Amino acid sequence: MIEALLKGLALGLILALSVGPVIFTIIKQSIYNGHEGGFSFVAGVWISDIVLVILSNAFTELVKELLEYKKLIGYTGSSFLLAMGIYYLFFKKIKIRTNGGGLEVKLDRKDHTQIFLSGFLINTLNPSVIIFWLVNATAFAVTHTVQQRIIIFTTCILFNILADAAKVLLAGSLRKRLTVHNISLITKISGGILIGFAFALIYGIIFWSDKVH
Repeated sequence: MIEALLKGLALGLILALSVGPVIFTIIKQSIYNGHEGGFSFVAGVWISDIVLVILSNAFTELVKELLEYKKLIGYTGSSFLLAMGIYYLFFKKIKIRTNGGGLEVKLDRKDHTQIFLSGFLINTLNPSVIIFWLVNATAFAVTHTVQQRIIIFTTCILFNILADAAKVLLAGSLRKRLTVHNISLITKISGGILIGFAFALIYGIIFWSDKVH
């Protein structure tokens, strides 16, 4: 039990500290849309992780078959990141209003749904995320019981949820001290970062394909 908890915490720490498009988008969403937008985004990421964990543990062969389409998934994911990056860098307009104590953004149900789906898709369409869960699920399946694996992955997911919540709260708190110009600048920087990750993902796919052949 204790060993499974510790392994779950270690796995969660690796996931929480990993650098990728998700962490930068969490910061961007939290600064631009406040806590509401940040939590809507990470909720999509959490659901994606939970689905991938269940699939990886219960349907390992199915996930392995999905990796046969790694190039397609990768190109789809990189196209999605590239489109988001270009939008944030060149077309995204800051629509905020000042309300006494600071900046305020009013989000409706459509906004929350769009932000949630962007979090879900960015995480799900990243081949490295699929590989991360599949490799760990396969490794633990060999040496651990079903009960131990449930503890490991539940602990990992819960730890990551807490870490993401902390990122949202910290980034959202910074928002109150930022001007409209600075938020616009951060949005453009975030767009540039997403474009960079898109090209890095494409390079990784091409390199992996050449290495296989």
